[in-house]
Amino acid sequence: MSTQANDNLSVEECVRANLEMYFRDLGGETPSNMYDMLLRLVEKPLLDVVMQQSDNNQSRAAQWLGLNRNTLRKKLLEHGML
Repeated sequence: MSTQANDNLSVEECVRANLEMYFRDLGGETPSNMYDMLLRLVEKPLLDVVMQQSDNNQSRAAQWLGLNRNTLRKKLLEHGML
């Protein structure tokens, strides 16, 4: 799916389209640990963009995300972003 084609899609539609592509690419193989995989793949760019938009203000970013600041720090550490 090209970037231009994604311009008019909602986040939900992009996720759906990419999951459908993932299943096609599996070619009938059985997937495993999809939930953890998807959360990991979505969480890092979410944290990255929110940290950029908050000028790396962890308190503000945590508030925007609806997280405790300590939880945010833990997630940033887990993703190697600190």
